[in-house]
Amino acid sequence: MDNSFLIQADAVSVTRGENRLLDKVSLAVRPRQIVTLVGPNGAGKTTLVRVLLGLMAADAGKVERRDDLVIGYVPQRFAVPPSLPMDVDAFLRLAGASSMAQRRAVLAEMGVEDLQQRPLRALSGGELQRVLLARALLRIPQLLVLDEPAQGLDVHGQQELYSLIARLRDSTGCGVLMISHDLHLVMAATDEVVCLERHVCCVGTPEAISRHPEYLRLFGADLSGFAVYQHHHDHVHDLHGNVVAASTCAEGCKHD
Repeated sequence: MDNSFLIQADAVSVTRGENRLLDKVSLAVRPRQIVTLVGPNGAGKTTLVRVLLGLMAADAGKVERRDDLVIGYVPQRFAVPPSLPMDVDAFLRLAGASSMAQRRAVLAEMGVEDLQQRPLRALSGGELQRVLLARALLRIPQLLVLDEPAQGLDVHGQQELYSLIARLRDSTGCGVLMISHDLHLVMAATDEVVCLERHVCCVGTPEAISRHPEYLRLFGADLSGFAVYQHHHDHVHDLHGNVVAASTCAEGCKHD
């Protein structure tokens, strides 16, 4: 394996019955690189992630991981049972051995240290996403794998989350593989895009992919003008999209 990569798939194919879920898909993630996998529903994005994580076997091709690679994973869906009697700190302890100080520090890095004793079932969507990221970071991962991390968040919440992910990459040096159903706002926080429709349709920078004929065929419009737009104003938004004064903005608010 090329040591410049954390993980790579080479011509991976998966077939279930008569359905070809993945067809000779190749992908690689380097340290400090954010790679975003996009494609319509049923394109095989989650199947590919499962193969990369070793949760599903490929029928052909191979996956190589750097020796002793530590992966932090945030799943596409995490439903908290309403009756679950667990607070955030107890949930973080499930990630493995850690001290109270370590858990407090990782929550502080996410900007949600005040949630440590909050019941898990009482968290908003944005708060839960940050707690899930904190749990993944407790593993001190070299690679973060995020399956639809902004699902259920509004536009401003998505902006905040993607900004946070970019900051994590910069501060920890980890690689990031994100899965999304389209480009949109994620473009501003990614280095490389892999467009998937069971096979790799195109690979490149966000700006190039948003104009690629295969991307336009799948999504029907050039979204680059929206996706890379950086707005500028005299206020800030919190994770939930609420407008707050810049002087009272908590850690993690987006300053544009």
